[in-house]
Amino acid sequence: MEAMTFKQSIRIVGSLIFIKSIPGVGFDEVVEIESNGKVQKGKVLEIARDFTVIEVFRGTHGVSLIDTKIRFKGKPFEIYVSKDMLGRVFNGTCEPIDGGPELFSGVLRDINSAPMNPTVREFPRESIQTGVSAIDGLNTLIRGQKLPIFSGSGLPHSKLAIQIANQASIKTKEDFAIVFGAMGLKHSTSDFYTKSFETLGAFDNVVMVLNLAEDPPTERLIVPRISLTIAEYLAFDLDMHVLVILTDMTAYAEALREISSSKGEIPSRKGYPGYLYTDLATIYERAGRIKNKKGSITQIPILTMPNDDLSHPVPDLTGYITEGQIILDRSLFQSNIYPPINILPSLSRLMKSGVGEGLTREDHADVANQLYTSYTKALEVESLSKIVGEDGLTNIDRQYLQFKRSFETKFINQDFKENRTFEETLNLAWQTLKILPELELTRIKEKFIQKYLNNK
Repeated sequence: MEAMTFKQSIRIVGSLIFIKSIPGVGFDEVVEIESNGKVQKGKVLEIARDFTVIEVFRGTHGVSLIDTKIRFKGKPFEIYVSKDMLGRVFNGTCEPIDGGPELFSGVLRDINSAPMNPTVREFPRESIQTGVSAIDGLNTLIRGQKLPIFSGSGLPHSKLAIQIANQASIKTKEDFAIVFGAMGLKHSTSDFYTKSFETLGAFDNVVMVLNLAEDPPTERLIVPRISLTIAEYLAFDLDMHVLVILTDMTAYAEALREISSSKGEIPSRKGYPGYLYTDLATIYERAGRIKNKKGSITQIPILTMPNDDLSHPVPDLTGYITEGQIILDRSLFQSNIYPPINILPSLSRLMKSGVGEGLTREDHADVANQLYTSYTKALEVESLSKIVGEDGLTNIDRQYLQFKRSFETKFINQDFKENRTFEETLNLAWQTLKILPELELTRIKEKFIQKYLNNK
């Protein structure tokens, strides 16, 4: 479409420009806005009978109400993707910010790819060894799964994400890549991620797409889609196994709420738009495996829960879409337990398909069930001891308290650079379960007790 010059007043609300409707303009169409000698990119966000809403990616600062030229490009937002993106850092509109050259070659892809068609999905069955016992032993991550981390302000989710990304990449023998999409990060947190990848030697296999706290909120809405478009190319064109880390999805949802409010839409829970669930699903459902394709996309979205509220709309809706969740606990963190993973509300719904003989180890499922059962019992005994005192407990009750201390300080707790194998994790679980009488191990088959407990 030809460039159109608007001499009349244009209503600007936040990062949105409202203009009179124009025939032939399409939804999600890329737009160039030229004002006061500056050209910015945007897209068509909404088309109504009387007006069209344009979202400006880098914000409307400097955009004039008069003499503004708006060019409609007649196509959706596209980026060049190639293997040359590995080891590079881009901003929220996929422009290089690492001093390297811009990408003008490769495969041109629309960032608004549809979620995977269920009929071509392959059920994930291969476990990923993260080296973190609380995940590998009790909430096993499966290749092609989407498993979010629910955290809170001040909890070490950034540290855990780096550890998982580094240790998972070391253990795989196939081509492996990490796509890291960040929204609303502080400079200090952004530097932590970048330096950590460089220090741990994983940076050559990483693509970083960064939107900082000072960058426009509207840019946060395309960061996950750019990240997943890159991941899809690496996974399904180049047959790589890709781990996508998206942080912080709460910042994404808040940007979506801000845009929705600017458009005058009727809000839903806590001011978020009623289509928040659908919007999140278009991101999360782009993870998985495709039949007859070697590559895979495993997704770990990270989100912070305001006031550690698990019922907040963002974690609540995320839990309905994803295949489980890893929940970080503040009380464990205050007890100097790292990673402070609360195993009871945490869950990996695909774990059963990826553990067992020929996958991890034959006793894995039984040991995990026993750890859950024993830890639950230990917490009940701990609550009882606060009422009657330890003198009022039985010998078995005291053993459960000892088990709890050992489980938290030796099994869950581990050093940031400690990379445990599945074998080491399960052996450590047996050492912890040895504290309890054999009659209490009701969730484990007798043959495993004889093999792994009595013979050690």
